[in-house]
Amino acid sequence: MNLDSLAQEALTRMEGRPMPTAAPQLLACLGDRAILRTATGVSQLPVAELPAFVDLSPVIDHTALKAATTAAEIDRLCEEALAFRFASVCVNPMWVSRAAAALKGSGVRVCTVVGFPLGATSIASKAFEARQAVADGATEVDMVLAIGAARSGDWDFVAQDYKALREATQGVCLKVILETCLLTDEEKVKACELAAQAGLDFVKTSTGFSTSGATEADVRLMRETVGERCGVKASGGVRTYAEALEMVKAGATRLGLSCGVAVAKGEGVSGSGY
Repeated sequence: MNLDSLAQEALTRMEGRPMPTAAPQLLACLGDRAILRTATGVSQLPVAELPAFVDLSPVIDHTALKAATTAAEIDRLCEEALAFRFASVCVNPMWVSRAAAALKGSGVRVCTVVGFPLGATSIASKAFEARQAVADGATEVDMVLAIGAARSGDWDFVAQDYKALREATQGVCLKVILETCLLTDEEKVKACELAAQAGLDFVKTSTGFSTSGATEADVRLMRETVGERCGVKASGGVRTYAEALEMVKAGATRLGLSCGVAVAKGEGVSGSGY
């Protein structure tokens, strides 16, 4: 694997945009090497030599997916994403058009979820939901794996699900949420392999709505499986800067966080969930 390749998605997304903070931005890690973006350019260095604080904002998907989320909370989410130059906001489909209007022209992407949080809707339903989301302004779509099919060993169904969603989201970043806490390691590897073969852009750990969230072990396994072919997104249960940093060191190139502002400041919050 090549560290520059792992960081390329973030570098492409930020091309031509100034540094929003004085702190160096951590884009990716591979083994004992890290890649940083500073005001003077991009450089590699040993992970052991990372500064005491690195800005994780470029890899954060600032997230609000709870059922009770209000319009005012979506507006605040977008304002915070603009202030910290997060990778995206991640919202439920009903809020996509509102977020797209608030973030138009900013470079902050609008991400939404499909088949969320169970992954148990039909392939046709997921594809319709994805097409509508793209029409409403989504530039990233996080689909949920057909978990029951994967656990049943029906990998043909999983492959068909991926294919339909890839076709429905041409030109848009597509991630698959595996819900790793419900799968064996063998199932995680197979789901990742099929995702890479189908041309998905990212594999993602968790919805944040199941029995547990991201673990460093799962992030490492997913990175080892997909190599440079996909990004890896850690989400669910990551609540502090220290935890987020460890996920990036393990191989994550995106972080799904409802506490994005706290993490961007090098802090954390209590509680559980996304």
